[in-house]
Amino acid sequence: MTQHWYIVHTYSNFEKKAAEEIKRQAQIQGLNDLIEEVMVPTEEVVEIRRGHKVNAERKFLPGYILVRADLTNEAYHLIKNVPKVTGFLGQNNKPMPLRQSEVDRILNQVQEGAERPKPSITFEVGEQVRVADGPFTSFNGTVEEVDEDRSRLKVAVSIFGRATPVELEFGQVEKI
Repeated sequence: MTQHWYIVHTYSNFEKKAAEEIKRQAQIQGLNDLIEEVMVPTEEVVEIRRGHKVNAERKFLPGYILVRADLTNEAYHLIKNVPKVTGFLGQNNKPMPLRQSEVDRILNQVQEGAERPKPSITFEVGEQVRVADGPFTSFNGTVEEVDEDRSRLKVAVSIFGRATPVELEFGQVEKI
């Protein structure tokens, strides 16, 4: 058996339901040996909601799921006939397997996202922000440096009419 990874197109926001249904149908029809793995590639992100940090999940490929399968006619029709699945990614209605380098890159992104949640908000140098937490709460400032790896910013805050550089975490500031 030759198992490859395929990208399956689904309705947006129904990726998890479609993945679960593919697994369930494979179990019912006795095709577990053909469909080895079904996954929705996601990563953990940190969002700020009402002033609090909240861990959330973000999909890498909204509207798509990955399926590792030996794509026989039975497996193809099982996946294709699952509700909320619109088809496979490929050419001329023929599913195209992913290259191993693409699969490794996606799986690596999923692993990194699980280990180190990323902030969902990005900042740019020169952008105006308001400090939402810490000793400089409610002060406005300008972003001077962005350190994505440490999730920190250097912000020039105006204190007594003089610009003072302050180092803050992403979660301590909000965009204006």
